[in-house]
Amino acid sequence: MSETSEPAFGGRRALPRNASNAAEDDLPTVELQGLVPRGVNLQDYLHVTNVHLFKERWDTNKMDHHTDKYENNKLIIRRGQSFFIQIDFNRPYDPRRDLFRVEYVIGRYPQENKGTYIPVPVIPELQRGKWGAKVVVREDRSVRLSIQSSPECIVGKFRMYVAVWTPYGILRTSRNPETDTYILFNPWCEEDAVYLDDDKEREEYVLNDIGVIFYGDFNDIKTRSWSYGQFEDGILDACLYVMDKAEMDLSGRGNPIKVGRVGSAMVNAKDDEGVLVGSWDNIYAYGVPPSAWTGSVDILLEYQSTKSPVRYGQCWVFAGVFNTFLRCLGIPARVVTNYFSAHDNDANLQMDIFLEEDGNVNSKLTKDSVWNYHCWNEAWMKRPDLPVGFGGWQAVDSTPQENSDGMYRCGPASVQAIKHGHICFQFDAPFVFAEVNSDLIYITAKKDGTHVVENVDTTHIGKLIVTKEVGGDGIKDITDTYKFQEGQEEERLALETALMYGAKKPINTDGILKPRSDVVMNFEVENAVLGRDFKLTITFQNNSPNRYTLSAYLSGNIVFYTGVSKTEFKKETFEVTLEPLSFKKEEVLIRAGEYMGQLLEQAYLHFFVTARVNETKDVLAKQKSTMLTIPQLIIKVRGAKMVGSDMVVTVEFTNPLKETLRNVWIHLDGPGVMKPKRKMFREIRPNSTVQWEEVCRPWVSGHRKLIASLTSDSLRHVYGELDLQIQRRPSA
Repeated sequence: MSETSEPAFGGRRALPRNASNAAEDDLPTVELQGLVPRGVNLQDYLHVTNVHLFKERWDTNKMDHHTDKYENNKLIIRRGQSFFIQIDFNRPYDPRRDLFRVEYVIGRYPQENKGTYIPVPVIPELQRGKWGAKVVVREDRSVRLSIQSSPECIVGKFRMYVAVWTPYGILRTSRNPETDTYILFNPWCEEDAVYLDDDKEREEYVLNDIGVIFYGDFNDIKTRSWSYGQFEDGILDACLYVMDKAEMDLSGRGNPIKVGRVGSAMVNAKDDEGVLVGSWDNIYAYGVPPSAWTGSVDILLEYQSTKSPVRYGQCWVFAGVFNTFLRCLGIPARVVTNYFSAHDNDANLQMDIFLEEDGNVNSKLTKDSVWNYHCWNEAWMKRPDLPVGFGGWQAVDSTPQENSDGMYRCGPASVQAIKHGHICFQFDAPFVFAEVNSDLIYITAKKDGTHVVENVDTTHIGKLIVTKEVGGDGIKDITDTYKFQEGQEEERLALETALMYGAKKPINTDGILKPRSDVVMNFEVENAVLGRDFKLTITFQNNSPNRYTLSAYLSGNIVFYTGVSKTEFKKETFEVTLEPLSFKKEEVLIRAGEYMGQLLEQAYLHFFVTARVNETKDVLAKQKSTMLTIPQLIIKVRGAKMVGSDMVVTVEFTNPLKETLRNVWIHLDGPGVMKPKRKMFREIRPNSTVQWEEVCRPWVSGHRKLIASLTSDSLRHVYGELDLQIQRRPSA
């Protein structure tokens, strides 16, 4: 038999890891030092009879801490800021002979040096940045305390006790779930690492529970509203559960850098059973298509209740859920969209598009891809781990693209460091830099094994980076926060700096870069409506006194928004003769029947045109995507738009296609107005209209939104939304 039955934890620590906010050990109600003499009754000493936390949403604690919007009946405060509690005793409190303190405990195995056990002494004056309690009112048998918390405190759900000292030991209150206290990050507190000094920005990036996510194409930007719902019932607990599921050490949960990094890994399910399963193959069996989600609430609540990843997400869904997670915990956050976003597979900071000698793309050699758009998040925080100047917005991305330190996650990467090419600073700055600032290089792979650079496009990647404007639904262009203007000396310098900081060297192109061709080629795609024919016009311009003939090739593909091709639906070759100093237009008709049967999640059509000048062997290449215009859902309401009053919401849809839609799901959501709901229609015939009515009773006043989406076997990404102004209920 061994000398001890205590478990050994790798020989390094006396206690196992404290990595669950939900797990708890009760503190003993009585801690005696030795025996109590006969005749002494501990009940004669000061005894706590009740504790009041002023935790209603109209109470000063929640109003002052900007937590009055949370649908949660517990006390929710922000760290680094004082709050009030009242303690009732069995007799009047006498500070000359009575000694007590408040205690906060989180997780199991509480330890003061880890911040998981916090004793709060009663002191004459509160000190900024330190825990302490000051008696502000003493009347009869009650004392009211102002309690100051540390701005570096762990973020999570704490258990609260009151401990009274006697000559014989400590008397402590019993475990009472009603006194549980949530402590969050505090962007209003200057000492907090997430401090944001602009009130309008705090209102937007912490308190706004409805956002706008931009998608589509650089030339055809689409918008969709997203219900973050960070204050909805159960969401705060779901966000804490996400960190528990990651087995994140409680002692690290006060650091926004660590919380952001863990969150970026946990919002995707790739390697840690996280929140969302990603799917980009257009097959969504046993789950919800990404385009059907209207917000984060259903996703997070399902994840917490089933303890299993939710199906399915793509980049804007990952970004929407991650934004909810960050804002809910108090970290200022926003969703950003990068148009023409590079996925640098081989980490050489350039997009290498390999062509065959006839101008077709060589799919075996081409490993890099360019996403039409990609959504990620930015979180606002100090970066004491980096040199001065690299705090502020940090790029964090939960879409599983590349492995980072053994897990699918990305960031936080300083946006300022990315702009200046300082990609040596953690975390994952080289990957984000490539997404916004790499060059697009067309390379012909010759049959003799040599590579010839045909064209370098320095302006294609990171064409536009946007987020929602503060206080409105419009676009805010933030491209200049990630990169200098194309062509500026600083922009090239940033790229050279990035290459210097250890990026892989560019591909060996045998030092050959062809001179510019005399012939210029471009093409335009007509505005395309789902289910209709449209035209594509290719223009050839001859800038020389020579006569040229060209062999041109057009390929039309159905592509995922990630730039990955699924099906080629159009293939056309044609010969062009160009007289000296002339131009010629070629028109190609794209018929609806050619693309309708194979559409994907977002109805993207990608066209690649290559042409070879027969006399000079120059190869011209251009590619463009277009997003089909999709019908919308119409939302109407009738009845009083007032808190507590019944309101009827109607969702209407007319099928514009020539085919019957089957297995149609409509999702409807509106934070503060109605809980997320969905309804199924077995089929909707061509040109027929369906209506769905729901009665709801709003509980939040002010500007609100109703958001609806429709998904079916053959039509997706159908949205509708309605802005509402909900009135307060008149006081009696």
